[in-house]
Amino acid sequence: MRASFLLLAASAAALTACSVARPIVGEIRRVGAPQSPILSSAEVPAGHRLVYVSGTVPDPADPSAPAGSVQRFGDTAAQTRSVLRKIEAELAQHGLGLGNVVMMRVFLVAPPGQSRMDFQGMMTAYREFFGTPAQPNRPARSTMQVSGLVDPGWLVEIEATAAAPAR
Repeated sequence: MRASFLLLAASAAALTACSVARPIVGEIRRVGAPQSPILSSAEVPAGHRLVYVSGTVPDPADPSAPAGSVQRFGDTAAQTRSVLRKIEAELAQHGLGLGNVVMMRVFLVAPPGQSRMDFQGMMTAYREFFGTPAQPNRPARSTMQVSGLVDPGWLVEIEATAAAPAR
């Protein structure tokens, strides 16, 4: 009986030790060449919280332009600015900002009459938000050309993952 009690007590102690919240160990590790606009990788240690922002598309820049037209939403740079501002606002609802973004997936459509995405247009706007003196953090990122998005006027859609220490 005494052995059963000791075994039960030891098991309870072991389970309690396993269920105790672990402290956050370390900071987010960002790896990449200093001159690069993106990271090659980001490591988020256990204990951090993650926020996933769904694919975000631009707001109309000119609501009087025809529905479904690029003129309604602007060129790639204008659309990228709109999307990044919307992501920034979404993250703010979680007490975070663009400096907390660790991963982005950028989907670009070639502007009408062009065969390739406007990567430079996207980068022009992107560099206004990431790797600046005011906001020096950069995320890991994938950028890909897609054949189209839901609205034919959209040239840009971006998903983001942000990380921060648990509250």
